[in-house]
Amino acid sequence: MNESGPASESRVVSGEDTPQVPESGGDGPGAGLVLRMGDGQRLPRWVWRLIFAVAISVAVFDASLSILGRLTSLIGMVVVALFLSFAIEPAVGRMARRFGMRRGLGTFLCFLGVLAVAVLFVFVMAELVISQVQDLIDKAPDYIDQVSDWANRTFGLDINTGEVNDLIKDYQSDIASVATEVGGRALSLTGSVVGLVFQAFTVLLFAFYMTAEGPTMRRNFCSVLPEEHQRTVLYLWELSIAKTGGWLYSRLLLAGLSATFTWAFLSIMGVPSPLALALWVGLVSQFIPAIGTYLAGALPVLIALLNDPVDALWVVGFIVVYQQVENYFFSPKITAQTMDLHPAVAFGSAIAGGMLAGPIGAVLALPAAGVIQAFVSTFLERHDVVDSQLTELAELRRVEGDLAHTGPRFGRLWHREPDGGAEVGGDTAAGETAGDETAAGDTAGD
Repeated sequence: MNESGPASESRVVSGEDTPQVPESGGDGPGAGLVLRMGDGQRLPRWVWRLIFAVAISVAVFDASLSILGRLTSLIGMVVVALFLSFAIEPAVGRMARRFGMRRGLGTFLCFLGVLAVAVLFVFVMAELVISQVQDLIDKAPDYIDQVSDWANRTFGLDINTGEVNDLIKDYQSDIASVATEVGGRALSLTGSVVGLVFQAFTVLLFAFYMTAEGPTMRRNFCSVLPEEHQRTVLYLWELSIAKTGGWLYSRLLLAGLSATFTWAFLSIMGVPSPLALALWVGLVSQFIPAIGTYLAGALPVLIALLNDPVDALWVVGFIVVYQQVENYFFSPKITAQTMDLHPAVAFGSAIAGGMLAGPIGAVLALPAAGVIQAFVSTFLERHDVVDSQLTELAELRRVEGDLAHTGPRFGRLWHREPDGGAEVGGDTAAGETAGDETAAGDTAGD
C-alpha cells in the first residue's frame, strides 16, 4: 500500500492523468488552435482598443443625433437665411458698386422693401376679407330667396324664408363685428403666431449679417482652405448667388406682370377689390410651386361669382389666356436669362421640398434645384451621343407630325402593304435597315 502511494501522487503531480484538449488538426475552422484548461491568457490589446473605439463611436453618434434633433429648427432657419442672402446679394452688391453705398445700408433697404410689400399685401388682403364677409352677410337674404325660389319651382316645395331673413337682418352687423373681434383676438393671442414672428426675425437677422458681412465671412471661410479649394468654393458661392438671385428676380418680374394685367382686367370688369386680388394672383401664382396658379385663380373667380356669375366666366377665360401667354411668351424670355428649370424637375423638387420642410421647403426647393442643376452641368463631363433613331430630334418631330396627320390609329406608320413590306414613312424604314446593317457589321467586326 505504501509503495503505491508515491507513484500515484507522482502521476497526479506530473499531470499524466490530467485530460488534455487535443490539438485540432486538418483544415477545419479550428486548425492550428490549442486550447488548454487554465492557460490564463488575456485578449490581445488590439481587441480592447477595437471595443473601446466602437463604444466611443456609438456614443458620439447617438449624442450627435440628439444634438441635431434639438438644433433642427435652428439649422433650418440658417439654411433659409443663407438662401435669402443669396437672393438679395446681387442687389446689395450693385448698390455698393454703383452708388458707393455701404453693404449694411444696402441690405437694410432691401429688407425694408420686402417688409413694405409684405405689409401692403397683408393689409389689402385683410381689407378684402372683411369687405367680402360683410358683403356676403348683406346679400345673404337675396341668396336665400333665390335658392328657395329655385327649390320651390324645381321640387314643388313651399319654403318660407321670411323668418330667416329677418334674423339675418337683425344680427348681420353683430355677426360681422363678432367675427372680426374673434379673428383679431385669435391672431394676437395664438402662441404659434408669436413663434412664427420670432422665427422670421431670426431668419432676417441671420440673412442680414450673411449679406452685410458677406465678403468678411467668405474671407474667413476661405482662409482655412488651400488655394485651389478656395477658388472652387468661391466659384460655387458665386454660382449659387447667380442662380438664386436670378430665380427671385424672375419670379418678382413675372409676379409684377401678372398683377398688372390682372388689376387692369378686374378693374374693367368691375370686380370688387381689384388691387388686392391682383396682388394675390401675382404673388401666389409665382411663389407657390405646382398649385400656385390654381390657388391664385380660385379667389378672383369666387369673388366675381358672388358679384355676377357672368363675370366669373370672364375671369376664368382671362386667367386661362394669360397663363398661356405667360408660359409661351413672358416666362421663356425672362427665365432664359436667369434660371430655367424643366417643369417636371420643378414639380418634383417642390414635392420633395414640401415633404422635407413643409411650405418653406417647397418654395426653397426651386432655387436649390437650380443650384444643383448648375453644379451638375458645371462639373459633370459630357460625351458625344451615339447615332440612333431614339436620339434624332428631327426624326422624332417627323414621326410626331405623321401621328398628328394619321390620327390615333397611327395610319400609314404601321400599314402593311400587300407585298408584305412595311411602309414606315420611307426614310424611317431605310433608317431601320441601315441601322440593322450597321449592327450586323459591328457584330462581324467584334
